[in-house]
Amino acid sequence: MNINDLHAFVSVSEHGSFSLAAEALHLTQPAVSKRIAALEQTLGTQLFDRVGRTITPTEAGRALLHHAQRILGEVEDSRRAIANLEHSVKGQLKLATSHHIGLHRLPRVLKQFIQQYPEVQLDLSFMDSEQACRAVEQGAQELSLITLPPQTSTQLELIEVWTDRLVLTVSPSHPLAREATINAEVLARHPAILPARGTYTRELIDQQLGLPDINTQLETHYLETIKMMVEVGMGWSLWPDNMIDDELKPEQGGDIAVERKLGIVRHPQRTLSNAARAFIDICRSAA
Repeated sequence: MNINDLHAFVSVSEHGSFSLAAEALHLTQPAVSKRIAALEQTLGTQLFDRVGRTITPTEAGRALLHHAQRILGEVEDSRRAIANLEHSVKGQLKLATSHHIGLHRLPRVLKQFIQQYPEVQLDLSFMDSEQACRAVEQGAQELSLITLPPQTSTQLELIEVWTDRLVLTVSPSHPLAREATINAEVLARHPAILPARGTYTRELIDQQLGLPDINTQLETHYLETIKMMVEVGMGWSLWPDNMIDDELKPEQGGDIAVERKLGIVRHPQRTLSNAARAFIDICRSAA
């Protein structure tokens, strides 16, 4: 089987679209279609059902996906291991990061990394932390810099870099801003604006606050949306204490707070490139 054909197959499977796969691979859509057709001819079976604009893997496609991901991961491992023999820091580094970290934590690290290692070609992708973890697990990304998942929920290696303290925050005009004492019972009476269920941050909030039933006005993946809705008084939220401004009011001196860990995720069974090792070292020094 041709490696490029496998890359195209995995990309179409992950994106559910030939056009999105072509964009991710920096190819034209006909080129991706040609590679899938070549792979199907080699294997003697159809790998995708195409109904209108919907692309779904066939039973054969689902069976192939795990093996294709493993094969591509081993190929990348081999390339990194050979490149590492030169002891130079260059080549490609595929890095995924969340939008929050990309905006507020990454720039200082990235500036130092680019200045120190100009021969590295950085392939940077922005995605949710949960998606970035899956990408590392599947070998699509070498590293991810994200909100770390709970330790027990993954076999990936987690490297803590920063701690984010999320404190109870409301608009100055919100009723909670006038409460003398805020406990779980008081909090439960007011609507909340929180990260969506299924995200690592929401999982930590549910675990650490211990509220049996949170009245959520809105759940979203986007922190800026949460901030806007809290500012206009639609509910309370938990917000990084180093990002609170005049439009938000931290309550009770931070008595109600949640800590989350931010850092690097890597696959323990895959060889790290010299570029990845250098990036990890710079992150640790910036902590």
